[in-house]
Amino acid sequence: MSDRVGWPVAPELRRPRILRQQWLDLTFLHWAVDPADVARFFPPGTRPDVFEGRTYIGLVPFRMVGTGLPHGPAVPYFGTFLETNIRLYSIDDAGRRGVVFLSLDANRLAVVSIARAVFALPYRWAEMTHSSSGSRQTYMSRLRRPGVSVAALITVDTGPVVRADPLSDFLTARWGLHARRAGCTWYLPNQHPAWELHSATVTKLHMPGLFPSVGLPEPAGLPDHVLYSPGVPAEFGLPVKPSFRRSAAR
Repeated sequence: MSDRVGWPVAPELRRPRILRQQWLDLTFLHWAVDPADVARFFPPGTRPDVFEGRTYIGLVPFRMVGTGLPHGPAVPYFGTFLETNIRLYSIDDAGRRGVVFLSLDANRLAVVSIARAVFALPYRWAEMTHSSSGSRQTYMSRLRRPGVSVAALITVDTGPVVRADPLSDFLTARWGLHARRAGCTWYLPNQHPAWELHSATVTKLHMPGLFPSVGLPEPAGLPDHVLYSPGVPAEFGLPVKPSFRRSAAR
């Protein structure tokens, strides 16, 4: 456990490290759903991770800052951008908890192209802005795709630091991602300090077409769970291809 009000810390990341970043001004918005409703999105060998019989759809806008190799200066300009991702929560036969990204919208076209080619992640190019005023965080995005109307406006008012609880731990203590590339399911591990998490209240949420653009229905209402974090530095290790039992694949 960490000294940050009880939040867990990541397991030690094996060397070599391949990438470092800072994730700043994150808002975590989550909707509870039936695992069967999203099971089709998971790569072979993984399945929805559940908490008290439910899994979650996460919408996470934030600032990506200082992306670079493990040592040396960060990549200028292209290493800093805005991102909003839609994610699900996965677990594999080895017990690795991770995330499965349905989309990662970013405002750097070069980043989108490289991430799609190298990591096979579903990055999309979008116009995006972020502003911070006192305790208020505002995120705006619009997908840059001809003939497609997908946009989001999210405003939250942040509150005090919160103490650890099982659901927040389940949603944020994720030390890797599962993705399918070249016919295989891969796990890309990461490591970062324990989150400093704050309460947050949604004051504006307008996102027509965002969830349907990844194959999800429009959410029925406001999120079931909301948190904010000023952020953490993160590092990534080499991707691994776990050995899955045949029974794990659907």
